[in-house]
Amino acid sequence: PEDTVTGSFASFISAARPEHLSQTVRQRSKRMILDSLGVGLVGSTTRVFDIALRYCRELYSSVAVSSVYGKPGVKLSPTLAAFTNGVATHSMDFDDTWHPATHPSGAVLPALLAASQMLPPNTKPNGLEFLLAFNVGLEVQGRLMHFSTEAHDIPKRFHPPSVVGTLGSAAATAKLLSLSSAQCCHALGIAASLAGAPMANAATQAKPLHVGNATRLGLEAALLAARGMEANPLILDDIPGCSGFSAFYSVYQPKPLPAPGQHHQFLLEKQDIAFKRFPAHLGMHWVVDAALSVRNLFINHAGSFSPSLIRSILLKIPVSKYINRPFPSSEHQARHSFQFNACAALLDGEVGLGSFSESSIQRQELRELLDKVVVEHPEDNVANFDKMYGEVALLLHTGDVLTGKCDTFYGHWRKPLSKESLLKKFRSNASHVLPEEKIEAIIALVDNLENLSDSSQL
Repeated sequence: PEDTVTGSFASFISAARPEHLSQTVRQRSKRMILDSLGVGLVGSTTRVFDIALRYCRELYSSVAVSSVYGKPGVKLSPTLAAFTNGVATHSMDFDDTWHPATHPSGAVLPALLAASQMLPPNTKPNGLEFLLAFNVGLEVQGRLMHFSTEAHDIPKRFHPPSVVGTLGSAAATAKLLSLSSAQCCHALGIAASLAGAPMANAATQAKPLHVGNATRLGLEAALLAARGMEANPLILDDIPGCSGFSAFYSVYQPKPLPAPGQHHQFLLEKQDIAFKRFPAHLGMHWVVDAALSVRNLFINHAGSFSPSLIRSILLKIPVSKYINRPFPSSEHQARHSFQFNACAALLDGEVGLGSFSESSIQRQELRELLDKVVVEHPEDNVANFDKMYGEVALLLHTGDVLTGKCDTFYGHWRKPLSKESLLKKFRSNASHVLPEEKIEAIIALVDNLENLSDSSQL
């Protein structure tokens, strides 16, 4: 029934139209698409991507129609292309982040790209239809996360894109395929049975699989619903004694999704997205900006950066076990280490792609800095991406104390990247696998996405 929460979501997916997207929503979502393409392209150079691609090419055979990031001439079945490109997008933890916490684009965009190539020539969606489907996938993710106060904090139990991202992918694909309201409802229900991944696999090569599976399984859920598979039509409702989507949250208070139109405002209209300047967990961006600030103070104080003058390094960070890693030993651990990112920023004056190479991680001078780190968890520094801060204090042998603090890093939704910064990031990422003319062609395609007659050109 349409008066249920699940029914309202299904009706929204089915009824959404391009004219419901404001200019702000269109522009913000196109920025997300461009950034996600860039991090997916540079992610196609990683070892975890190579493992995932080899797995798909060796173990599965099917009609290969969908493209793979960074691999000209390589095509896979739509679901495997979505999976592989999703892995690429999150392989460096370089993809966008929203609040409550999730990685929204990587769970949706690869599914839409794969599906657009799958459809017959006379039914391929145009760019505006593609953009609408993308925003439907974002909206479903955002609304689901707002159903629980637990979702507002840095996650502890499960990785959010593996849950809300799977349903977002299903919703987006259902919209692209023009499924009926009833089919959209079943797609959400099927996706809920395919969702979930534990946080214990953070900082390992398995974590990128969470986004790869989210986009793939959401696509599969929509394809199954399109072929007549049914699921619980109350999957998003709070039914006492029988958990649906509430199985993922200890506190769950769902609300119907208003119909698109005059009285509905997309969440992307209200809150922008965080784009990362370097490939690491979002929490690292606070401590890096704080570390760079105090590094400048140190140079002004001493004339140059000399680690031997530092007695100890005090980090004031929120409590979050999986990103509190004193001595990371791998690139994925380093991307999830407050201590490593603060010390790398202090030592090098920047954090970038090269910061997470094995040679960089194992540097003796970096290890010596890590030995000096002391961690504190102030009560006012909560594990919440909207409220947390990072503070780095250098206690010198002279007795002087220098302090840098960041409560909103550059790239946060409160302090978004400029168009120039976003384009610079995309060009840098894409240049690892594409020539300049193709990079500029992608920029032009995304910028004029509403006017694209065939979205599979992406």
